Amino acid sequence: MHATLKPPPLRDDCFALPAGVDWTPVDVALDGLRQRLHCVVAEETLALSAALGRILAKDVVAARANPPEPNAAVDGYGFAFAALGAGDQTLPLVEGRAAAGVPLGHPVPYGSAVRILTGAALPEGVDTVILEEDVNASPEAIAFREGVKPYANTRKAGEDKAAGDAILRAGQRLGAADLALAAATGLGALPVFERLRVGVLSTGDELVEPGEAARAGQIYDANRVMLLALLSDMGFAPVDLGRVGDAREALRARLDAAAMEADVILTSGGASNGDEDHVSALLREAGAMQEWRIAVKPGRPLALGMWQGTPVFGLPGNPVAALVCTLVFARPAMGVLAGRGWSAPQGYALPAAFEKRKKAGRREYLRARVREGQVEVFASEGSGRISGLSWAEGLVELPDGAVDVARGDRVRFVPYGSFL
Repeated sequence: MHATLKPPPLRDDCFALPAGVDWTPVDVALDGLRQRLHCVVAEETLALSAALGRILAKDVVAARANPPEPNAAVDGYGFAFAALGAGDQTLPLVEGRAAAGVPLGHPVPYGSAVRILTGAALPEGVDTVILEEDVNASPEAIAFREGVKPYANTRKAGEDKAAGDAILRAGQRLGAADLALAAATGLGALPVFERLRVGVLSTGDELVEPGEAARAGQIYDANRVMLLALLSDMGFAPVDLGRVGDAREALRARLDAAAMEADVILTSGGASNGDEDHVSALLREAGAMQEWRIAVKPGRPLALGMWQGTPVFGLPGNPVAALVCTLVFARPAMGVLAGRGWSAPQGYALPAAFEKRKKAGRREYLRARVREGQVEVFASEGSGRISGLSWAEGLVELPDGAVDVARGDRVRFVPYGSFL
C-alpha cells in the first residue's frame, strides 16, 4: 500500500456531497425551468373529431347560444302561465305537438295548451310546461291541480352559454366534454397546437431490448417502454430514439440527430458524474444548466440542459427515479413547451397508514396508493423496485425539511392522474 494514500472515512449518508457542495432545492429548480422555457410548437386548426387531447392555442367563443332558443325540459303540455286562474285548471288542447327539431309552426292561443316533448322549442304563446304525469288528458283538453309555477320545466335561450361567450381557454387540454361544448355552441373546428414531439433515448452498455436474450450483467430496457407510454398518456407525441451504449461520440451523434426529430429529449442513464456518465458530460460541454444536484429522492442524478437549442432532461437510470423526475420536473416543463403553460399537480391531504422518519435536506417522493381513505406506501424505497410503480396509484410528497410521520398524520398524496 502506498504510504501516503489513505482511504476516506465511511459516511452514514451514501448520498452526501463533498464539503462545500449544496443541493438545489426542488422549488428552486422548478422556478428555473419555468422562467427559462416557452412554447415551441406551431398552431394548426383541426376538426373536432381530430382535436381530442390537443392543447387549445387560443381562447374560443360560442358561435351560437346554447340552448339556441327557449325549450321544454320535460315531456308534457305547454301554455301561458298568465292565462291560469285560481284553483284547479282545465285548458283546451290545440291540434298538433311540438317536438325536438319539429316546431309546432303556429302560435298557441292564450288560455289553450299544446302537447310538447323534451327539447322542443317553445311555441309562441307558451312560457310554462307541466309534466305529463301531473295531467289528466283527453284529445280535447287537459286538467291539472293548482300550484304550477311560472316558467316551470323550461330552459331559457342561452342559459348555458350565449353567443360570444368564452367557452374554452387557451392552454387547456381538450377532453370529450370540451368537444361537446364546442359542438353545442356551433363550432366544427378548433385552433390547437401541434403535438410536442418528445424523444426518449436510453443509454448504457448493460441494456437489452425487452424480449431478447439477455447475457450475464445485462438488464432489459424498462425505462424507454415506460416513458414512451407515459408521454402518450400526457398527450405528447413520443419519438422512440432507441438506445445507445456508453460511448461518448456515439451519444453525441445520437443527440445531434434527436435534436432534429424532437422538440425535447428525455434520456435515461448517464446523468451523474461518473466515468461512464456521458449525458451530463456532454451537456456541461454544451453549456448545460448544470442543476443536476437537485435535492430530491429518488432522482439525485438529474441533468437539465440544452442540445442544439433542444431542451434535454437527463433522467436517472433507475426506473423509479426516472419516473419521479419525469413527473415532477419534465412534465410541467413540457407543458410550457407544448403551449399548455406551467401546471402543478393537484395533491390531497389524507391520513397516513404508515410511519416514516425523514431527515432534512431533500424532498422525498414515496410510491403510494389509497385504501379505505388512508395512504399506504410501498414496502421498499429502492429505486430499482419497478413492482412498486405498478403497485402504486401515485406519490406521497414529503417536504424538504425533517419530518416524522405517524399513522393518522395528514400527508400529501398526488395521484398519477394529476400529472397527466
